[in-house]
Amino acid sequence: MMITSFSINAQIFRTPQEFTHQDTLRGSNTPDRAWWDLEHYNLKVKVDPETKTISGSNLMTYKVIGDSKRIQIELQEPMKLIKVIQGEEELSMEKDGYSYFISPAINQEIGQSYHMLLFFEGSPVIAVRPPWDGGLTWSQDSNGLPFIANSNQGIGASIWWPNKDYAADEPDKGILISVEVPENLINVSNGRLIKTDHNKAAKTKTYHWEVKNPINNYGVNINIGDYVHFGEKFEGEKGILDMDYYVLRENLEKAEKQFKDAPKMMKAFEYWFGPYPFYEDSYKLVEAPYLGMEHQSSVTYGNNYANGYLGRDLSGTGWGLKFDFIIIHESGHEWFANNITYKDVADMWIHESFTAYSENLFLDYYYGKEASSEYVIGTRKNIANDSPIIGTYGVHQEGSGDMYYKGANMLHTVRQIINDDEKWRQILRGLNKEFYHQTVTSKQVETYISTFADINLSSVFDQYLRDIRIPILSYYLEGNKLNFRWENSVQTFSMPIKIKLDNGLEMWLQPTTRWDSLELEKSVETLIVDPNFYVGTLNLTGK
Repeated sequence: MMITSFSINAQIFRTPQEFTHQDTLRGSNTPDRAWWDLEHYNLKVKVDPETKTISGSNLMTYKVIGDSKRIQIELQEPMKLIKVIQGEEELSMEKDGYSYFISPAINQEIGQSYHMLLFFEGSPVIAVRPPWDGGLTWSQDSNGLPFIANSNQGIGASIWWPNKDYAADEPDKGILISVEVPENLINVSNGRLIKTDHNKAAKTKTYHWEVKNPINNYGVNINIGDYVHFGEKFEGEKGILDMDYYVLRENLEKAEKQFKDAPKMMKAFEYWFGPYPFYEDSYKLVEAPYLGMEHQSSVTYGNNYANGYLGRDLSGTGWGLKFDFIIIHESGHEWFANNITYKDVADMWIHESFTAYSENLFLDYYYGKEASSEYVIGTRKNIANDSPIIGTYGVHQEGSGDMYYKGANMLHTVRQIINDDEKWRQILRGLNKEFYHQTVTSKQVETYISTFADINLSSVFDQYLRDIRIPILSYYLEGNKLNFRWENSVQTFSMPIKIKLDNGLEMWLQPTTRWDSLELEKSVETLIVDPNFYVGTLNLTGK
């Protein structure tokens, strides 16, 4: 997902003052979720563009890992869960909000796997302002043909299909997605196309897509339109990667030019983050009737075939017009969001901070360190410092939209603290190896970075992730004596910082929240903090 200064109040970044019973059901590992582990989905969907309805079934495979209770499934109105079958028996269910509690028909033995078949139908929520206000988008191309897609990160995949709508549990063995559409249209979903069925009598085609890797449910997508396909082979770190592109027929020529950023992205991000995480499922870039989204192995694109963010540079430096924002940002999520996924949406910074930072790293790879620094520093104008980046746990609440560019500047600051670019690169690659295809917590990521940097960064993460204040380096000079400390910070804040004195001398300070002093060789009047650190300064002498 992406953010701009005008989208902070959109649905995905709502900050409710009170949490509801439904928020707890959605956001916590309830007893009716904890005893079973997802293994696979077999999702079958029929899409009717004329009535704007969908219907289908979801064969869910799960493994029993604890004493069984009921099974909790989500499906949001106006969609309806018609019936649930296990074996030959229709199961009883109770509804609480948009959560359904289903009583299994047979004894659920620990260690065994079982199937449950869920049937559903209805008119799903229509997205008002996708991708921020989630739902389905029913639009048309310039020729009047249907152009349809889903986007539902904030509101949840349960707005259109029944599933375990809980981020910490992904289907370990992937998903098979079969989508039936009018025969003159094509559906593109996640993974690889394994088969197409043509029902001439019904005048429909069904496209079967297979994902072999774990997948977050908000990343499951359907894209329906008058698509044409082109592609290429990328020689990557794990061998040959299929890179496929699906665009509206009318935009083929523009796409063949603009999508040249895709292999450039792949080369840069494999350097910084390690091998693309889903070679088995391929990489796709798919035109969509909204700005874009990080659907796993099926990244959606709607940036008008232009560089920047809808033609604008979010940094104000000029560097943001050197690349197509949606191709770079949304593809960066393949590493941070799809490979490494939050257990709780409160830790959404794991997705968005790293991916906003990836824009900077793309520039670093092709234009150098100075260009990338100018860009990420330029994005500070988008920071609100309105509420903490980390949200409230257990109630499906994201933190502040500052998770994008404040988070990116935090990571840029950490890079300066480590002061070893190769070590920093290996930490980024190590994260994607250590947490490969896993759901994680913020603490796991924080601990990993501190451990492999061999620096205790806990107070740094507390400051930038859990507090809204920007730390201020306060100082005053007494002849040759420099006095300094951190203010406007958490009590335990301790962070080294690089400064330059007015005599040209560069040096590192080790400030804490207590006053400290340093004897200089000769007197100076002012100091300048390295601008790569996201901090403020205050000369108490007023100079």
